[in-house]
Amino acid sequence: MGDKVRGNLIIIGGAEDKENDCTILKKVVEVAGGADAHLVVFTTATQMPQEVGEQYKQVFLKLGVKTISLLNVDCREDANDPKNVKIIEEATAIFFTGGDQLRITSILGGTLTNQALHDAYQKGTLIVGTSAGASVMSSTMIVEGNNNNPARKCTLKMAPGLGLLEEAIIDQHFDQRGRIGRLLCGVAENPYMLGIGIDEDTAIRVYPEDYFEVIGSNSVTVLDGRTITHSNVSESKPDELLAISNVTLHVIPQGYIFDMKSRSMKGQNIKSKQK
Repeated sequence: MGDKVRGNLIIIGGAEDKENDCTILKKVVEVAGGADAHLVVFTTATQMPQEVGEQYKQVFLKLGVKTISLLNVDCREDANDPKNVKIIEEATAIFFTGGDQLRITSILGGTLTNQALHDAYQKGTLIVGTSAGASVMSSTMIVEGNNNNPARKCTLKMAPGLGLLEEAIIDQHFDQRGRIGRLLCGVAENPYMLGIGIDEDTAIRVYPEDYFEVIGSNSVTVLDGRTITHSNVSESKPDELLAISNVTLHVIPQGYIFDMKSRSMKGQNIKSKQK
């Protein structure tokens, strides 16, 4: 990975705290501009857009954001509506809720809204995604796979994501749903990609300089497949257990940073320790 990160991302593993300390959502507000932020809540992933959008609106109002737009792009006609493009252009942060990541890519792909989103990212607008909204951030996303199972061939379905974070595969609700097996499968099939598994109430803030910092109450698991010395992923039969040797694994808690260029953990962020 090199020079693949253009703007600012906060990628959340789902089930982030919305009632108590709200550590992750407070960070979203801070990076978005505080009370002066214009936050757009993108509810395309969910089939309950009004309920989910209103829930996040109330949380962000409580955290001091004054300008919040709820944007339910529910079909491709909506995604090509210049009014929705205008809302994206005026945002300081865009927040993708959870739901179904395929709804996001199938509705936005190749539309004016998708182009506006990428243009916003290139100019530094903060892009945030939680749960399904997290998976969709990468260039290749996990669509479906077995939980709490060892890595097996042909049990993982992947598709193109939004492509905001290249050369990475994001998985969410990671430890809570036992998803290491499916992320190992993804890395075995794409060893040049980083596998990034984000726990619930945990997030990574990705900086334009190609590193990320962990925020939240749990941890992030990073799988580096470049060091793999053997795998049977190309020879094994469908549903056969995979043999994978010498994967590099990092477990990263809050405050630590990970350099995506060197693929190494760099210790705690000094700025975070001072806060």
